[in-house]
Amino acid sequence: MRLYSLSVLYKGDPKVHLLKAAYDVSTFNFFQRSSVQEFMTFTSQLIVERSALGSRASVKEQEYLCHVYVRNDGLAGVVIADNEYPQRVCFTLLDKVLDEFSRQVSKMDWPSGSPATISYSALDGYLSKYQVQTP
Repeated sequence: MRLYSLSVLYKGDPKVHLLKAAYDVSTFNFFQRSSVQEFMTFTSQLIVERSALGSRASVKEQEYLCHVYVRNDGLAGVVIADNEYPQRVCFTLLDKVLDEFSRQVSKMDWPSGSPATISYSALDGYLSKYQVQTP
């Protein structure tokens, strides 16, 4: 069971943009890592774009399960995990991350923010904390 990516996005008008993300691509071949990361970023944005405000969904994409939660205020989170990772845990993680993010990052920064301008450093910690270590 693995988590590959945890992203916070903003579903604005007219488009969705990434605010902050953390990735674990360590299980992939070194030469594949950047393209896998791009795929995860693109897929996260696409899923948020296609999700309604106030909705939660789990979408299968290739061998991954993408869990998305779009809040009514436009803040969205996506977890990309393998098929075995428990769905309930993913949504608990998304709730926790989005609540904390909205407390620490001003709502005024969401529409214009980017990974370079948003200062929120907890995603890497959550990604490793929620990683299930297999023996």
